[in-house]
Amino acid sequence: MKILAIADEESKYLWDYYEKSKLEGIDLIISCGDLDPNYLSFLVTLSSVPVLYVHGNHDGKYERIPPEGCICIEDQIYVHEGVRILGLGGSMRYCPGAHQYTEREMKRRAAKLWLKLFRHQGFDILVTHAPAYQLNDGRDLPHQGFQVFRSLIEKYRPKFFLHGHVHMSYGRNHKRYDKYQDTHVINAFERCIFEFEDENLKEHIF
Repeated sequence: MKILAIADEESKYLWDYYEKSKLEGIDLIISCGDLDPNYLSFLVTLSSVPVLYVHGNHDGKYERIPPEGCICIEDQIYVHEGVRILGLGGSMRYCPGAHQYTEREMKRRAAKLWLKLFRHQGFDILVTHAPAYQLNDGRDLPHQGFQVFRSLIEKYRPKFFLHGHVHMSYGRNHKRYDKYQDTHVINAFERCIFEFEDENLKEHIF
């Protein structure tokens, strides 16, 4: 399964200079937040594959202008072709605003998923906006990751952890790819494509 992961910055390559051939072979699109809802609607219309999303901390307008035709996976386990995908959007709370949480609040959200996790026997992909604590996060509060994400990874050992929020243009040596235990960690900033079945992902992610 070939997956397009996106976050934080609309790709001019896809939106301004769109060609249908650029999405050929893509089986699933996953947004990790902070993207224009019209961009997501554009992608779902022209790709004819499911577009899943979680909210970023700047996605308050989604309540007024939801991405049409797209699927919100907040606090859900969505199954696509047998792949279990868990969504937990939002960032660390650093100012008044939507889709921001304290560590305790995010832990409470995760705890409420116990029955879904039990029924699905875990998950294969964790999709968030913020990174996990000390996994490609920043040391400032706005970009600090959640410890509960690390706990979920350690307990359920998903194959992938997709996040956004820490822009690769920040100059903090944020990486596109990392690995934590058995989990491939991907920063979806702007866009990247990967194969779910690829065992040598580090060499092929782009």
